[in-house]
Amino acid sequence: MQESNYPARYWHWLDDGRMQCDLCPRDCRLHEGQRGACFVRMRQGEQMILTTYGRSSGFCIDPIEKKPLNQFYPGSSVLSFGTAGCNLACKFCQNWDISKSRDMDRLMDQASPEAIARAAFDGQCKSVAFTYNDPVIFAEYAMDVADACHARGIQTVAVTAGYIHDQPRRDFFAKMDAANVDLKAFTDAFYFKLTGSHLQPVLDTLIYLKHETHVWFEITTLVIPGYNDTDAEITAMCRWLMQELGPDVPLHFSAFHPDHKMPDVPATPPATLVRARHIAIQEGLHYVYTGNVHNIEGDTTFCPGCHAPLIVRDWYLIKKYRLNAKGHCPDCGAAIAGRFDAKAGHFGRQRIPVAIGA
Repeated sequence: MQESNYPARYWHWLDDGRMQCDLCPRDCRLHEGQRGACFVRMRQGEQMILTTYGRSSGFCIDPIEKKPLNQFYPGSSVLSFGTAGCNLACKFCQNWDISKSRDMDRLMDQASPEAIARAAFDGQCKSVAFTYNDPVIFAEYAMDVADACHARGIQTVAVTAGYIHDQPRRDFFAKMDAANVDLKAFTDAFYFKLTGSHLQPVLDTLIYLKHETHVWFEITTLVIPGYNDTDAEITAMCRWLMQELGPDVPLHFSAFHPDHKMPDVPATPPATLVRARHIAIQEGLHYVYTGNVHNIEGDTTFCPGCHAPLIVRDWYLIKKYRLNAKGHCPDCGAAIAGRFDAKAGHFGRQRIPVAIGA
């Protein structure tokens, strides 16, 4: 399959003749023909190119709760897609066949930004999500798709590890309406040993989103037994979230399953997620969820004022929706953080593959 030769942004020349990529903190320095660690940004002559522009590993319509976003138009449908490659090297990656792919033939679906926006509109999707692999590495494509979506009144969602430099971060999130950011752990040792990256740039992204944007965002931590599941680490993380972001940013604790380079690590016991959720609530966070396990309480959005169950979920199916038209609790009147319609969507648990023409 012919690769894209789309000119990429965010780079500069070094004195020794190499080209440095300025997209993310990896700062890859490239000779002619070399690719960055993400594999999809490449030096070609006097420019950098994005080799996956206009190409996808597939399209599906999903429930928004699968991203996971529980307080961004609950029950609505989202057109999801990704490309290939990643700028992290997570040994526990749950989408490693896509994110670590070196096979451009995986990118069988070709789609222009307008074609994606049109497909989302025709499919009555509330939003389009850049997911499966990190959209930071195909930022130019994602931003163009976002412009096409906004022209049709469709929201945009980034599912990302947040590992990105300041200027591209500002450009990228200016095009996003919502995000789910992976906060993979709360120690730099974990980030360095298990992802090949560092913690601080991710924390910088979270602070930026909270204090300098109107992007609705939620956070996911994949809890891995023996690596980031101690009470001390979870408590420290939740205290930082309270101090820097406040109580209203939703936090999802998600279950690990053995995969990629960690096949011998056991799956996360559901009780571990319940314990993590209780710690986060005790530290003052208002909206804390469990993921990848069946736990109706951990799927439910509770009122931070009177603790009434307001959005009751069973997996991705909304069983009860009690917010009023203003997104407030009907019992005590407390405002619930998020983005809401007067009624919940009813997309449910479906997952619908979509074919999109170029």
